[in-house]
Amino acid sequence: MSGAHLEIAKYVQAGGIRTNVHDVGEGPPVVLIHGSGPGVTAWANWRTVIPALSIDRRVIAPDMVGFGFTERPSNINYDRDVWVNHLVDLLDAMEIDRVDLIGNSFGGALSLAFAIRFPGRVRKLVLMGAAGVDFKITEGLDAVWGYEPSAENMRKIMDYFAYDRSLVNDELAELRFKASIRPGFQEAFSSMFPSPRQRWVGALASPENDIRALQHETLILHGRDDQVVPLETSLRLHELIISSQLHVFGRCGHWVQIEHATGFTRQVRDFLSDAEGQTSV
Repeated sequence: MSGAHLEIAKYVQAGGIRTNVHDVGEGPPVVLIHGSGPGVTAWANWRTVIPALSIDRRVIAPDMVGFGFTERPSNINYDRDVWVNHLVDLLDAMEIDRVDLIGNSFGGALSLAFAIRFPGRVRKLVLMGAAGVDFKITEGLDAVWGYEPSAENMRKIMDYFAYDRSLVNDELAELRFKASIRPGFQEAFSSMFPSPRQRWVGALASPENDIRALQHETLILHGRDDQVVPLETSLRLHELIISSQLHVFGRCGHWVQIEHATGFTRQVRDFLSDAEGQTSV
């Protein structure tokens, strides 16, 4: 990976947006879409699972527009359509027709919306702690989206993410706080989900009739003890998506891919490699 920082990989022009993309491994392409925490990057979100997933696949993990080290265009109004358009522009720029798509939280909502809008460009779908249906905003999500930069506030937010508090220490909180105050990061972030924030849960949600019409094989993963996006969202998605399976991790918060990295990669690799029941869209 190029650059002085592991979070910076290579740049791709996607619809005129200079996009930071991790592109690792060879094989069938799988795209990982990160969540919406303050200071988040694709690398911060997916670093624990990229090595295992890239053993036999081409793993593509972009910083979505407005996040990380991707360009933040002036006068942009961030919404679900902007992010879906950015993703399809990225795939076009990289000349990739069809992918497996893995979305975490906010990224799960985008993955759902992308599969609904471009069904032929998605083979299989993995939704982890996903938004994408309407729910009453949690205290945790309200705090995450309402983050005001300080090391103390970052520590409080990270306590919402993890079930295992040993994963959250002052050093990690300080690193994430410093990430959140890089030039342009907080300015863009604070413009995305202003108060009152319940409306943004609805804005990220896809119509349930559209979700119900999805024919893609879908793996739904969720931490039982998630304080950011409630387990009920994945239960509802499992009800709506006809070709779905659901796995719930006990003693796990919003960070399935970090708290249960081995279980996450095993579930995902088995699901993506299983040829039975695949649906052509």
